[in-house]
Amino acid sequence: MSDPRFGQNRRITLPGPLRLDGGALLSPLDIAYETYGTLNGDASNAVLVCHALTGDQYVASNHPVTGKPGWWTRMIGPDKPIDPARDFVICANVLGSCMGSSGPASINPATGRAWGMAFPVITIRDMVRAQAMLLDHLGVRRLKAVVGGSMGGMQALSWAATFPERVAAAVIIASTARHSAQNIAFHEVGRQAIMADPNWRGGDYYDGAPPAAGLAVARMAAHITYLSEAGLTEKFGRRLQAREAKSFGFDADFQVESYLRYQGLSFTDRFDANAYLYITRALDYFDLAEEHGGTLANAFRDGATRFCLVSFDTDWLYPTRESRVIVQALHAAGAAASFVELSSPFGHDAFLLDSPELNRVVDGFLKTGAPR
Repeated sequence: MSDPRFGQNRRITLPGPLRLDGGALLSPLDIAYETYGTLNGDASNAVLVCHALTGDQYVASNHPVTGKPGWWTRMIGPDKPIDPARDFVICANVLGSCMGSSGPASINPATGRAWGMAFPVITIRDMVRAQAMLLDHLGVRRLKAVVGGSMGGMQALSWAATFPERVAAAVIIASTARHSAQNIAFHEVGRQAIMADPNWRGGDYYDGAPPAAGLAVARMAAHITYLSEAGLTEKFGRRLQAREAKSFGFDADFQVESYLRYQGLSFTDRFDANAYLYITRALDYFDLAEEHGGTLANAFRDGATRFCLVSFDTDWLYPTRESRVIVQALHAAGAAASFVELSSPFGHDAFLLDSPELNRVVDGFLKTGAPR
């Protein structure tokens, strides 16, 4: 039986060009990716796993920077819903990110220096088109399934809308078909924190100190949206951090303050500030209905993809009502769609945490076509 810890880490340079939604042509195109398992003879067992905003291709193997296990080892592995003994699992670092795929931190072949803010602005659909080019290279014409949570779910939706003939099934977890004004507002706070850091220097910081302070604040603000009020209260409440009384200063008096500062600082060790700007902008531009004449159902009328949608009752970043909008559009388009709302105290991040019910739902859908 295959062991997902021994994933194949690869990087490919494709000649392109990739035409972006913004009008630019990107060529050549680097894509870093990992695979687990073996593609079968008729190339019918490929499962594409799409990562979220701050994720990467190390979905089920140790991260080379942090040393931590892959971000979805709960979902991928022997006898798990996505099993490399059965499935050929692919996870690619998205376009615009910073773990080997083309992005602002990669080298612009025209200048020999990092792209910085000269890198073209991208969209979720651009990320999907880049993944399609990778699958062409791997000899995968049709996916058994595309699976993703959060931004990964947006990619899964975009896959089904952009390449309906290439997707047999799609699993969309804790996601949405468009970013709300509130989503955009939180991202703008993070972007402004980065750009206000004097080390940002208009994005041209690769030969010096990075804007770590600004990126840490951006991560802190975003991380709050990934949690629930009940979860924060249960985990931290108003408990003080390593002290008996308030300091009457601006140190981290409360445990929740210390936690957020740690999350912010640790994030700067593995992520690029410009990449954060670009990917959050791609998320904010995402509006699947707008891409299809203003009607979400139009995005799904031309395909035979089966869909499974999952939401969490404490997720206020992409709440259940957003999933219901997608389900209604799928039904209007005549698509086969299953939906379940799961209960969890962990908010949006529930899809990354231990959730036997989520595993049961995904396992049932991938094996039988419907949640069990």
